[in-house]
Amino acid sequence: MGKTKVSIQGEAFYINGRKVYEEIEGSRPEAHGLLMNARFIQGVFDDKGDISRYQRFGGTFDPDSNTDELIQALPQWYAYGLRAFTVGFQGGGPCFTIPNDTIHNNPFGDSGTQLDPDYAARMDRLIRAADELGMVVIVSYLYPGQTHRLADGKAVLNAVRTASRFLKQGAYTNVLIEVCNEYDWSRHPLIQQPQGIVALMEIAREESGGMLVGCSGSGGIMNEEICKESDIIIIHGNGQSRQQYYNMIAQARKWSPGKPVLCNEDSQALGQLGVAFDTRTSWGYYNNLTKQEPPVKWGVTLGEDLFFAQRMAEGIGLPVPPIPEEKRYMLQGLAADESYEGKRWIRLAALYPEGIDRVEFYVKQSLVYTCYVEPFTVNFRNNWLQGPWTGDELAEDWLAVVYLKNGEQLEVRA
Repeated sequence: MGKTKVSIQGEAFYINGRKVYEEIEGSRPEAHGLLMNARFIQGVFDDKGDISRYQRFGGTFDPDSNTDELIQALPQWYAYGLRAFTVGFQGGGPCFTIPNDTIHNNPFGDSGTQLDPDYAARMDRLIRAADELGMVVIVSYLYPGQTHRLADGKAVLNAVRTASRFLKQGAYTNVLIEVCNEYDWSRHPLIQQPQGIVALMEIAREESGGMLVGCSGSGGIMNEEICKESDIIIIHGNGQSRQQYYNMIAQARKWSPGKPVLCNEDSQALGQLGVAFDTRTSWGYYNNLTKQEPPVKWGVTLGEDLFFAQRMAEGIGLPVPPIPEEKRYMLQGLAADESYEGKRWIRLAALYPEGIDRVEFYVKQSLVYTCYVEPFTVNFRNNWLQGPWTGDELAEDWLAVVYLKNGEQLEVRA
């Protein structure tokens, strides 16, 4: 029996018999029972293909050190109110720099019957560290970018059994199961079809000894049968406007009322967090650039990470000092260690992006891009994805002009 026991009653999450956040004096009652979380999907990451590719971004990569550094960062996140995070046996991404089909991050082997002992040790260490702190781990079994490494349908069944038996053997009480991250784009028919996911969830529930189970689709993708069969309705908000995200939540509740709705992957578009608090649903921060490109800097980094942490704490009602007005905007992606193969991902981070009408990006006083949708990025694709900038300009050559919806205008430099 662990120190941290997660459970659900109706739409609310409980830790050790109390609604999450209820124990915090002065916290907002509307936040009680939520499980605010972040996508730390690479917490046990390895690449048996070519690990040397991750000696970049001013750091080095080692699988064990990667897990240990995440463990060391957890108290910092906990202090801002984070109570859960998702980590994947098969990882997730990275999405901007290295093609996933060249990565070998599958601990289950071709047949799905074996769990690599190094992965198992890292996952165990991470879950137990979270347990000591009072945090929940959402363990994601399958990632479509890696499921092609499972030989056939039987191997998929075996992998779900193998992961579930590992969790049961560990007797963890602070774990929720995500059978697959975005099942709909897997190459395996058994995973790609909702009927297959329903079967896999049932196997995971039984083999894990009754742990709470769900499964996510891609951003905006949900399925009625999966919602009805899930203990926890897991959704992804990637690529969705605030209105579309709200509509997803409403549809999930219509299909399967009385269950908690938990987003465990969205974007760095913090306006979505406002929708989550308004609808009393749990939200998951996802930032590919700061939290999914190994080697990851696991702490609360300046800019987007800090702004999410602050907004989360404010929504919960945690007493955190306010961020001064002049520090509520940050031009990111221009530091010396943020380039990869001549590419940079430049964006304007903001504490309250909902208040921005548009951002103009200038290089050497010439306008190069205008972005109208949060998060405000150069070469915007959608709220979690942007194209790279390939110029060799210096950080001091850049300027972001921010036009606020109240008519004010300000300039932000790196």
